Amino acid sequence: MSELKTQLETDMRSALKARDKVTLGTLRMVLAAIRNEEVAGKSARELDDAEVVKVLIKQAKQRREAAEAFREGGREESAEAELAEEAVIKRYLPEELTEAELTAIVRAVIAEGGFSGPKDMGKVMKTVQPKVAGRADGKVVADIVKAELAG
Repeated sequence: MSELKTQLETDMRSALKARDKVTLGTLRMVLAAIRNEEVAGKSARELDDAEVVKVLIKQAKQRREAAEAFREGGREESAEAELAEEAVIKRYLPEELTEAELTAIVRAVIAEGGFSGPKDMGKVMKTVQPKVAGRADGKVVADIVKAELAG
């Protein structure tokens, strides 16, 4: 079993004992998503830590998007609840890269690969994504790649 999944289960039990409803509910949903991912496909399997992180990233993104939708609909209380859940999930994700760190990584990839111009955007993204997986939002990375290739 992955260490991260074990940590999530341990923390869920702690939240249950502490009567921390937000953390408990969030971790239950996250663990359900992990179990769903484990049984998806042709055969059941255990997820490793990298795959668990992917599930966590997806769950955090869903909470962020839901919060935006609630805000647009004028439901501030629901938006705050979604953001609280996202904060719980972020505790288990790797530290996010700063914009300066991302820019440095993108510049290095462009220099190493000899990429130039917007036509190479897909190639650059394909090379950058594994290096920043779980530590940066794809949209932010794409914006930086676009700016670096244009400049």
